[in-house]
Amino acid sequence: MIDEKTAVEDQPFTLGQRVALFLIAWIGYLAIEVICSTLRFTISSEEQEEVDRRAWPPSPAVAPFWHRCVFPAAYYFRDRDVSVMTSRSFDGEYIARIIEKFGFRAVRGSSSRGGVRALLGMHTVIEEGRIAAFTIDGPRGPRYVAKPGPVLLARNTGAAVRCFYIAVSDAWILNSWDQFVIPKPFSRAHVSWSGPIVVPREADSAGLERYHAEMQAALERVRDDASRRVGAKV
Repeated sequence: MIDEKTAVEDQPFTLGQRVALFLIAWIGYLAIEVICSTLRFTISSEEQEEVDRRAWPPSPAVAPFWHRCVFPAAYYFRDRDVSVMTSRSFDGEYIARIIEKFGFRAVRGSSSRGGVRALLGMHTVIEEGRIAAFTIDGPRGPRYVAKPGPVLLARNTGAAVRCFYIAVSDAWILNSWDQFVIPKPFSRAHVSWSGPIVVPREADSAGLERYHAEMQAALERVRDDASRRVGAKV
């Protein structure tokens, strides 16, 4: 039996919303493709100064990142069969449709709606040896405050948490809760990766809090490092 909450979450979008989703998805895809194809990407990690985009991070991995760099991340991770948890809201749906055009798999759910179902889906991603990515302060913020999902997934699967951030040298910054970044064409972009955070299966609630704090610190380090390398504002 489907309860009322599930029924509300699974109801179809209206005709007007479906038309809007179609248009937004294609406009978003084309904007990312056109702009990000001009960016000059460099990549580094805390383990080694230069890494190969196609081979990093080692899979499987849990890859949290801040919501504001979704735009360049969609292009950077293209065609790698990466899975991303997206909200079940209208906003989350058009983000899912955009990233699916770049070869991602969208796992619907968030911290507020369908989170348990989505986390189970991410377990499958890790079991298949792939990358499970999280916009860790999404979908509504607060900005730069990490949620606990990746640490729980890492404990339950044994996959390492590897945080990353993409900073660009020149960008339009939207007046939104996350200060969303849209790179300007021909900007420099740098991808900074943290070292691995391995959460032992026996970690209790106090241990999970410590690893959550370690993940928060790693997210801040890679944000600061990538921003410094291209001269971007944090």
